[in-house]
Amino acid sequence: MIEWVSLRTGARPVPQPVATPVVWATAFGGALILVAVLNTLVGSDRPGWALAAVSLLAALLGLCARFTAAPGTAVLCWLILNGFAVPPAGTLTWTGPRDACWLTCLCSAALVGTVLARLVQARAAYRRIAGGATRPAPDPDDGRPGR
Repeated sequence: MIEWVSLRTGARPVPQPVATPVVWATAFGGALILVAVLNTLVGSDRPGWALAAVSLLAALLGLCARFTAAPGTAVLCWLILNGFAVPPAGTLTWTGPRDACWLTCLCSAALVGTVLARLVQARAAYRRIAGGATRPAPDPDDGRPGR
């Protein structure tokens, strides 16, 4: 008798990443909240703190996202940083070297988070798959002298 079985049943070796729109919505909302909190606590005259916090957010979001979500995550975080963490608040500006550095930092953070997650997941999947294999017991008469 033929039994129909779905190919997606059973344990998945690597978890499925979160959908890109969800990651982008979280990046936008999380960066907005982080910048608002930091502007309240530290002030808007120190955007370095906001860059560090939002880069950490991008790295954390990269842990559960696809590689293709990294550039969009970086751009959304940069828009919030540029619009609300740098005076005058609410005005988007482009200061060449600073903003290029910020975009690079944010994209690198998102990519580092994604690469780190993929390495950890691949290592865990390898251990699950190869975990059943055991080493054979050593042969007591292996031919080495002195035994």
